[in-house]
Amino acid sequence: MKIRAAVLHASPVAAPYAQSRPLRIEELDLAPPGRDEVLVRVRAAGLCHSDLSVIDGNRLRPVPMVLGHEAAGEVVETGDGVHDLKPGDRVVMVFVPSCGHCGPCAEGRPALCEPGNAANGRGEMLGGGRRLSSGGEPVHHHIGVAAFAEHAVVSRRSLVKVEADIPHEIAALFGCAVLTGVGAAVNTARIKAGETVAVVGLGGVGLSALLGAIACGASRVVAVDLAEDKLKLARDLGATDVFNAGDADAVDAIRSETGGGVDHALEMAGSVKALDLAYQITRRGGTTTTAGLANPTHTLSLSPTRLVAEERTLKGSYVGSCVPSRDIPRFIDLYRRGRLPVDRLWTSSGSLDDINEGFDALNEGRTIRHIVRM
Repeated sequence: MKIRAAVLHASPVAAPYAQSRPLRIEELDLAPPGRDEVLVRVRAAGLCHSDLSVIDGNRLRPVPMVLGHEAAGEVVETGDGVHDLKPGDRVVMVFVPSCGHCGPCAEGRPALCEPGNAANGRGEMLGGGRRLSSGGEPVHHHIGVAAFAEHAVVSRRSLVKVEADIPHEIAALFGCAVLTGVGAAVNTARIKAGETVAVVGLGGVGLSALLGAIACGASRVVAVDLAEDKLKLARDLGATDVFNAGDADAVDAIRSETGGGVDHALEMAGSVKALDLAYQITRRGGTTTTAGLANPTHTLSLSPTRLVAEERTLKGSYVGSCVPSRDIPRFIDLYRRGRLPVDRLWTSSGSLDDINEGFDALNEGRTIRHIVRM
């Protein structure tokens, strides 16, 4: 079938994107779903820094590629072997398809699926190859989803069925921002009621982590960012304290206000400087968790003596250490009950044709989550 999609042909591309136009809206050919695959009508897709990191060259991916990984839509057609979904079902897309039988999947850690991550790195489907093409030449899929398009063929293992009462624009958020942020608080950090928490970096993932910490019962939730409007939103969402990361005495001020540091510091900004700040404001015996994807060539310097003598823990979190088929439904249930007001993260919308302008807004910090409506 013929579809319209946003295609990236080169990387890196410099901002402003309204002028450089890294994503071109083109007509592509989309092959029908193969075995264990599903054709989905994409209804809403969020713009995320993980997409932006491919555009600006911080994350290397093969091109040409259809970007987009945080999305929701409706099942149109199922391939052979798919018996638990039918046309009309609403689904959330997940950006790491899990094979179900490799070592990490067998341990209950599908975010680390080895075949899934290998296929994502190649820009291919979990089942091999690509279903997108232009003029007979293959076009790559962004991390198994390629959601900046009218339709997408994805692995059944990249989909979680959801109920129809959740708007597509909200459902899309659960595929990345909520899954990653809330999951980091709940599954990776394992925040307990009464513990103190700081979240460094208040984008969609960071604010989701903040909401996750509150839902876990944290007694104090400290929000840290460079943007005053994001700090205000964090306060509105329930942060007990806010600090501007640009202040020269930010680390000392946070440590002083929290009695030597917090039990958990969650870094969500995707920069080594932010991760260092998060580490510095973690108390002795505390845990620093990072879900931010900094430039892979950048490194963090820390003292091994301090790591040992203070019994510190530094942890990475990918896809929120989630089991998506388990966690997306329970996070949606918390949203329904008012415990995760993630609808507050949706701050702007636009069409596929305006996607480059949307990435300018994301890059400049003028939006938390910009949703493309298909």
